[in-house]
Amino acid sequence: MLDTTLSTETQNFLDEFGAALQQGDVKKASAMFLDDCYWRDLVTFTWNLKTVEGRDQVEDMLTQQLAQTKPTGWVLAEGETPTEDGGVVTAWIEFETAVARGYGMVRLKDGKIWTLLTTMVELKGHEEPKGFDRPLGAKHGASKDHATWKEERENELANLGYAEQPYCVIIGGGQGGIALGARLRQLGVPTIIVEKNDKPGDSWRKRYKSLCLHDPVWYDHLPYIKFPENWPVFSPKDKIGDWLEMYTKVMELNYWTRTTAKSAEYDEASGEWTVVVDRDGEEVVLRPKQLVMATGMSGKKRMPDFPGMDTFKGVQQHSSEHDGPDKWAGKKVVVVGSNNSAHDICAALWENDADVTMLQRSSTHIVRSETLMDVGLGALYSEQAVRDGMTTEKADLIFASLPYRILHEFQIPAYEEMKRRDADFYKGLEDAGFWLDWGDDESGLFMKYLRRGSGYYIDVGASQLIIDGKIKLKRGQVTALDETGVILDDGSHLDADLVVYATGYNSMNGWVADLMGQETANKLGKVWGLGSDTTKDPGPWEGEQRNMWKPTQVPALWMHGGNLHQSRHYSQFLALQLKARMEGLDTPVYGLQEVHHLN
Repeated sequence: MLDTTLSTETQNFLDEFGAALQQGDVKKASAMFLDDCYWRDLVTFTWNLKTVEGRDQVEDMLTQQLAQTKPTGWVLAEGETPTEDGGVVTAWIEFETAVARGYGMVRLKDGKIWTLLTTMVELKGHEEPKGFDRPLGAKHGASKDHATWKEERENELANLGYAEQPYCVIIGGGQGGIALGARLRQLGVPTIIVEKNDKPGDSWRKRYKSLCLHDPVWYDHLPYIKFPENWPVFSPKDKIGDWLEMYTKVMELNYWTRTTAKSAEYDEASGEWTVVVDRDGEEVVLRPKQLVMATGMSGKKRMPDFPGMDTFKGVQQHSSEHDGPDKWAGKKVVVVGSNNSAHDICAALWENDADVTMLQRSSTHIVRSETLMDVGLGALYSEQAVRDGMTTEKADLIFASLPYRILHEFQIPAYEEMKRRDADFYKGLEDAGFWLDWGDDESGLFMKYLRRGSGYYIDVGASQLIIDGKIKLKRGQVTALDETGVILDDGSHLDADLVVYATGYNSMNGWVADLMGQETANKLGKVWGLGSDTTKDPGPWEGEQRNMWKPTQVPALWMHGGNLHQSRHYSQFLALQLKARMEGLDTPVYGLQEVHHLN
């Protein structure tokens, strides 16, 4: 009876809210929000990824967008029942706009909206052909010149980019480009993915030997095709590479391997890009309307420039180029860095009998994988969550429904619990001299990732090697290299046959500078970060990831990337934005991000 009453009360609220919106009564609709409120919109109202904060920002957004959006039909989502906990009512909702169908989540506190998530599910009249609308495939009946599926596919592959131009070109064929390409394929958007490697998945295969996903399998599904139930919890790199190659074929993506983008220039008058690529030795000019950079936030290597690097007689590698531990048995290795890659590489080198030293230059946040899975991810992304009825899609939306402004408040208690559970583990690391941190505000790994994309390690075994002294640890700064090793700021010297620079990656707009020039990169601005004014994430506050998955200050240029979860989740919203533009729909962008930082 209580559930029925709560459902009725929540639906009554939605009816009143919907009526105010339908009547264009911005004041009344805005008054239904708390003063301290957050509305996160993924495309439906703003044609942007935008969070408005506070009643005044809600009112401003509605004033500018409501007339074009024309929202209707605010109802509790089919099959979902509102819940109440600690005075907060949480409900899944459905609604429509003039051009789209939406889904979201509302949290009500004291009878008003505290948080609201609205997401675009599909464009009316441009739905994906699935379910009852899936393609027939077989061509029943007889006809002359009957083309088979294989012949049609071969014709498409031969013509697109030559006789016919793609609407969209995606530069970068890793998981980001592949996930977006699959979404666009289902929406009927002609797209070419440009990839420099020989095969899909090579961006994983070519990384250091011990690389594996540190996120669990339930967090990492691609769109449309989930990993099978016997897939390992943590995927080895070559297994992921094979999965991406299979996925690319099954999803029928137009994927150009051995292809390097040489230049790209946008003509605002014609609304068209000129993209020059080298396709296996042949220069091809593509003229798409939209260009997506999916080159990866972990792709533009950050290589230090220390005095004496040119005099060192050993081998120097960036972590992205490290060829593995096999030939370094009995050799001395210095790994500069102390985040994920550094730990993985050090552990593999120790396993293969190298004498390895990790050089820690700044503090690092560490969380044990088992504890992270249980405390940090278990409720949304775990086998138990699946058995409790949690779907990947619902988990993504629950996570997305927490505004970035207050997300750290939800994270802090979880990391306090991790710290409590693993107190002996952390004492062991500190006793070994490891320099630990928990983020600027003790909010842990996820906020570090969202703010700066670095500064952490998910422990899958290397930390115990440090505790036991099997991986040597040295804290300090590199002042120079000489012929035989690394000189530190305390005057000490680390002998080395190999130096691996696990020094991270630069902003994705470095790829834009390479391809389109520094002026265009500056117009785009820094990519990634929230503007939280924490370490490596300078303010002002942005409220969303800078320049990711949404319109930028460079017309028809889009940035796409992140981990497998983000590639899956946000590819939906980027694909819908591109489809809407291809179909000529009006897409008035609210809150286009200003540029505050150039790199």
